[in-house]
Amino acid sequence: MKQSAIIVPEGCTKVLLHACCAPCSSAIVEWLLAHGVTPVIYYFNPNIWPFEEYEIRKNESKRHAESLGIEWIDDDRPTPTLPRGKENYSWKDKHEAWRCAVEGLEKEPERGKRCEACFYHRLLATARKAQELGIGYFATTLASSRWKNLEQINAAGEAAAARVQTDLPAPRFWAQNWRKDGLQERRNALLKEYNFYNQLYCGCEFSQRPC
Repeated sequence: MKQSAIIVPEGCTKVLLHACCAPCSSAIVEWLLAHGVTPVIYYFNPNIWPFEEYEIRKNESKRHAESLGIEWIDDDRPTPTLPRGKENYSWKDKHEAWRCAVEGLEKEPERGKRCEACFYHRLLATARKAQELGIGYFATTLASSRWKNLEQINAAGEAAAARVQTDLPAPRFWAQNWRKDGLQERRNALLKEYNFYNQLYCGCEFSQRPC
């Protein structure tokens, strides 16, 4: 029997999965469920621009999770107490915080230093949420994209895990190439099966290229 290229860390039965979008999440979530790991999908992507694009991707991620009956956490959610018509202020604030994280790197090429800063910004939030929830491992669907640098993603994840508070158990980053074991092909099949919205660029205003 062929050995799997995807290895579940010892003792991992639950993982906080940072989801960049529904298409990239679908095959990973399916694999996790089939191998005894419960995924909790965490949506934190304030890099996505404009707001309309962000809303479409977020709603697709939520639809996917609801179809499977798995927990989905929206950490870009609007603040319920905002005045009517101001519901996207929360996204604007978090988007501005993301812009500060990549300030000065706007002209960097894809897979350059801007992407490193973006990965770290989102994975630090994921690590902190995993610690808050008492989930021992976190991972990201960013590692499923052939347009992303896997070494950058893994470095950002490890740095995020090392940055969380020391007064609570620190979650571990599950560094994994989620393109293996036919997951890339399965992603494409599920994209059609669910009729997912399939974005044409990574997310930020500086990445208007195929993703």
